[in-house]
Amino acid sequence: MKALLALEDGRIFPCRSFTGPGETSGEAVFNTSMTGYQEVLTDPSYKGQMVTMTYPLIGNYGINPEDIESASIHVAAFIVREYQDFPSNYRSTSTLADYLKSYGVMGIDELDTRALTKHLRTNGALRGVISSIDLDPESLVKKARSIPKMAGQDLVKDVTTAKPYFWIGGASKTIEADIEKAGPEIWPENKKLTLVAFDFGIKFNILRSLERAGFTVLVVPAFTSAEAVKRIEPQAIFLSNGPGDPEPLNYAINTIRDLIGFRPIFGICLGNQLLGLAMGGKTFKLKFGHRGGNQPVQNRKSGRIEITSQNHGFAVDLNSLDVNDLEITHMNLNDNTLEGFRHKKLPIFTVQHHPEASPGPHDSGYLFEEFAEAVKAFEADPKTAC
Repeated sequence: MKALLALEDGRIFPCRSFTGPGETSGEAVFNTSMTGYQEVLTDPSYKGQMVTMTYPLIGNYGINPEDIESASIHVAAFIVREYQDFPSNYRSTSTLADYLKSYGVMGIDELDTRALTKHLRTNGALRGVISSIDLDPESLVKKARSIPKMAGQDLVKDVTTAKPYFWIGGASKTIEADIEKAGPEIWPENKKLTLVAFDFGIKFNILRSLERAGFTVLVVPAFTSAEAVKRIEPQAIFLSNGPGDPEPLNYAINTIRDLIGFRPIFGICLGNQLLGLAMGGKTFKLKFGHRGGNQPVQNRKSGRIEITSQNHGFAVDLNSLDVNDLEITHMNLNDNTLEGFRHKKLPIFTVQHHPEASPGPHDSGYLFEEFAEAVKAFEADPKTAC
């Protein structure tokens, strides 16, 4: 079915819809991963974005129920060069097209993804509209210019959990307790290291990684107050990934600020940005973002180069951080942007990339175990643990 992609700057890309008729809009971005399209589709950090895969052939291994990263598809549209409608993989239970259609998400192919990627790399991420219904380029460009920009939007409210739940044995267990009124009795009797994970758009593999590291994980909505967290007395706090601009999330920034010094904190991606803002730093929008499974990052402590999985369009301004309290731990070697920092006196550290690697390499997976050891050290001696 014939379709068009129109960008706000007037660039038009002819294409084909392989999911039937429709129209959608969002910020056009690209991902350089060669595999992992199912994880990309279900990553809540892509809320509001139309994702272009730079690898040309997509759909060849189908879809399976084991590799999802959340309970839904979150991309606004999926853009590929060539769609393969006949998957060959023993784990596959459906085609990519059927999966997209089941969530009402448009998929398009027969589009010059190399030209689109080069255009976005040169001009930055752009608002766009895809339609198989309205094929008037002028009309579509006008629509693209009218949709909200990514900067200034609170997209976390659309992806965070409505109710708290425990992550046990690789699955969620919803609880009916009012998290704002609960106390330490909320934890199960066989608890290990107790951890509250703020869900700003959390991925399943982050929860799996925290559980493997020895934590009893309680996931709470993004709007949960600092007072509620303190009342249930966890041993650790985790700040998750999530979509969009961190600056509008004043409720989260204020909560994090109130929790600094209470318990050890670990943040990933949006969690890194929110912690940076809570500590007086600033964030900015990257030109076209970091999205893919091949981003080189240097661990400044070890000097080791780690190939990392990334998905973000905003970053912390490293020059805005207070060097008296914080030290830079990781740097992106492609553009020298901040990839992680640590508090010099408190057991608090963050990274911008995704150590849970889903999809992506496993070079940074040690961070979950490192956090668990920091929590144990804090429990043993809160005054000296760092």
